[in-house]
Amino acid sequence: MDVALCYESVLPARGGAETYIGDLSRRLSRDGHAVHLYACRWDAAALPAATHFHRLDVPTGPRFLRPWRFGAACEAAVGPRHDVSIGFDKTWGQDVLYPQGGLHAASAAHNLLKFSGPVERALAKLGKCLDPAAWSFARLEKKQYLGPKKPLIVVNSHMVRRHFEEFYGVPPEEVRVVRSAIDPLRFAAEDRLKQRSEERDRWGVAPGETVGLFVAMNYRLKGLAPLLNAYALTPNTMPNRLVVVGHPKFARYERQARRLGIADRVVFLGHRSDPKSCYFAADYLVHPTFYDPCSLVALEALACGLPVVTTRYNGASELLSPPTDGVVVIDPHDAPELAAAMAKMFDRGYLREASAAARATGSRWTFEHHYQALLSVFSEVRLSKRAA
Repeated sequence: MDVALCYESVLPARGGAETYIGDLSRRLSRDGHAVHLYACRWDAAALPAATHFHRLDVPTGPRFLRPWRFGAACEAAVGPRHDVSIGFDKTWGQDVLYPQGGLHAASAAHNLLKFSGPVERALAKLGKCLDPAAWSFARLEKKQYLGPKKPLIVVNSHMVRRHFEEFYGVPPEEVRVVRSAIDPLRFAAEDRLKQRSEERDRWGVAPGETVGLFVAMNYRLKGLAPLLNAYALTPNTMPNRLVVVGHPKFARYERQARRLGIADRVVFLGHRSDPKSCYFAADYLVHPTFYDPCSLVALEALACGLPVVTTRYNGASELLSPPTDGVVVIDPHDAPELAAAMAKMFDRGYLREASAAARATGSRWTFEHHYQALLSVFSEVRLSKRAA
């Protein structure tokens, strides 16, 4: 197959969608498919040597205009010459659109949930109405999915498929669910126990302490403030800690921990370029997010055998079988509910069984499964185009 991938910037070292495009490119190339990349910038060393690069010279400008310029350039450059073309973000005109970050409309709605009070939410909503980027992206999304050329839509969770129906009236049968995946071999390590011991020593954590891990860059959207409120309600009869990894700026949350009287139980590590050893050192993941189409953090934790405490706003929660391999809470702001979910992890007997179940859950869906499912979508598109 001749496959065109469209994304503005493909620098896999940044992580996220850019890492995914690199992984997908390598897997396609390994199978002998021709891979064409349409982008403004890329790291050729991190992509297959056989990749056909097509540079799109898009003028810079205000943030709210850049996606429109890239989308227009991409539509004009790609055309119908490939068997399958796929766009990953704010672009249009491709055969397949795969919004890994979910719908902008759903994200905007869920972003309001991070505010606990109705007045705060109303003010935040008003602020977004005055934000040209929010207005621009909302209009662009309608062009993507409600325009004259309807793409085949691929999403990474049933939650996102429901959002397409809820916000844009797209019938579920027109949306394909291909869950996100990670390569579990990234977390294979012969010295895992050694890394665990060394990491916990750096944290000042004793061998018998239960450690919950929180990993995120966007602390507000991923629920760090509600998490600290809930953690303050957990019993301290058994030694336990909470470790926070992600954005380097966390002073406001340190102050919150001090106000709650839990500063001695919370470890703020800031940014870690590779948090693998943090997964090894922890006992469970807590991810009380307000919006995640399908959290890679949760998938990484499962691959490392960590039970996951998360929310119904995380598409990855669909992979869990609570309480076997974790717990799904309804509302991140419900401190007693979230505290009870974490307290469950303090039971060493439960934690031991849940850890084995989590590792099994993580192994049932791999990048190879994901790739084969996506390949089926590509074949469907190619057959449809040939029939037309």
